[in-house]
Amino acid sequence: MSDVKWTGGVEHWTHRKVKEGDIKLFLWEKKASPKVPHAGTIFFVHGSSMASQPTFDLHVPGRPYSSAMDWFANHGFDTWTMDNEGYGRSDKHRDINFDISNGADDLAAGSEYILKHSGATALLMYGISSGALKAALFTERHPERVAKLALDAFVWTGEGSHTLEQRKKKLPEFLAKNRRPIDRAFVQSIFQRDHPGTADERTISAFADAILTLDDSMPTGTYVDMCSKLPLLDPKNITVPSIILRGEYDGIAGMDDLIDFYKRLPNMNKQFSVMRGISHASFQQKNYMMVYQILHSFFTMPEPAYQG
Repeated sequence: MSDVKWTGGVEHWTHRKVKEGDIKLFLWEKKASPKVPHAGTIFFVHGSSMASQPTFDLHVPGRPYSSAMDWFANHGFDTWTMDNEGYGRSDKHRDINFDISNGADDLAAGSEYILKHSGATALLMYGISSGALKAALFTERHPERVAKLALDAFVWTGEGSHTLEQRKKKLPEFLAKNRRPIDRAFVQSIFQRDHPGTADERTISAFADAILTLDDSMPTGTYVDMCSKLPLLDPKNITVPSIILRGEYDGIAGMDDLIDFYKRLPNMNKQFSVMRGISHASFQQKNYMMVYQILHSFFTMPEPAYQG
């Protein structure tokens, strides 16, 4: 395993009260560059099979800005991410499977801390895969804390999701235990299952190193939810400006399912973007800079002067 380091950021901790007592949640911040105008505060939300820093602050030699946090910080954004309970550096001791609703509760605690310490009045939320579900559920519960919402590799009802169809075959196994083991072969499978070739081997290897430095197992709760409990939210309750991002080859996010969700979003300040040549883990793809540009455009787009 190569030497994995996360540098240039600030480590934070917050707590969330649960019936068993307080749990500790890890947050990671990279501040906006002072050389450009301040553009906002982004809260990045990770998915089911990796913690926050490997996803959003990855470093790959020879691959500029593999860290989304670095790219957005250099474009004027204060950037934050956190490990949900059960992942990475956050507490893992509770005997639960750390499902999507629990993750949304983590985001409530994390957002309260970020808003208190950053000076922001509302956050630009980005979630990927089950992180998109957590971000959307959090936004449904706390719309006043969210300025804009970006949902990447999102799933609503699960219709048309080839990956979830295959994953459902293991549902009894996921229901039987709270954690599932992961290894390098598992991380590689994320990039092979939909359309091999969308990510380069050097990035996949660095991503695996970063993930496995922090965890050798992952919670089963998000898998159980996505295989057996969808839909988990009502698009009519997502009232903030929103963008849906869908990789061309993503096996999780069924196109018709997402379009149906998109049509029901009540705020007409909304976008739907299909990302060419991308499968599931968009920030680790060969076309990752395209994803940054799409997000940057959405996050910096001014409010419409005329709304009718």
